Amino acid sequence: MIAIIDYDAGNLMSVLKALEYLGQDAIVARDRETIMRADKVILPGVGSFGDAKRNLDNFGLTQVVKDYAASGKPFLGICLGMQMLFEDSEETPGVEGLSLLKGHILKIPKKDDLKIPHMGWNSIDIKEGARLFEGLDNNPFVYFVHSYYLKAENEADVAASCQYSTHIHASVEKGNIFGCQFHPEKSSEVGLKILSNFAKIEM
Repeated sequence: MIAIIDYDAGNLMSVLKALEYLGQDAIVARDRETIMRADKVILPGVGSFGDAKRNLDNFGLTQVVKDYAASGKPFLGICLGMQMLFEDSEETPGVEGLSLLKGHILKIPKKDDLKIPHMGWNSIDIKEGARLFEGLDNNPFVYFVHSYYLKAENEADVAASCQYSTHIHASVEKGNIFGCQFHPEKSSEVGLKILSNFAKIEM
């Protein structure tokens, strides 16, 4: 079973529908027991870093997420959910992230005529051996919607990157923890393949 964490940060149903389309047993959950017994967990999210962290705290989910990540079972953060895995964000100074991985969330700098937020399709450069992207050719196009981006401290954690105004760490992988800045559930066949790969991961 794959549990999708509900912390009032949106984007739940599109993830759920994508997993159901793939034939996966998926459920939206907020209680510790359901989340902890899941085979895999997804933390989605759109919106503000500060609001998202406040919601996790208010629902008592901050420690649940940390405990699940420590269990060694596969964990995937999507968009804001991936950003939450890191230490902090320029969007809301003073608010601490989950610090499951080292790095910071920075504002995409203005450059030329590029629009911010970064919204739409962008190709990504995949690191060889990245498990989420198994079976995909390099430089596939995926769908982004974000104004802030990840700068991971450890390059070894970066599974894919892209260029949009600056060098963006678009996906991460460290042990059982995975993350995508883009939305696989909105990325057509490529995104479905990524979610399918996550569903098949065994630790």
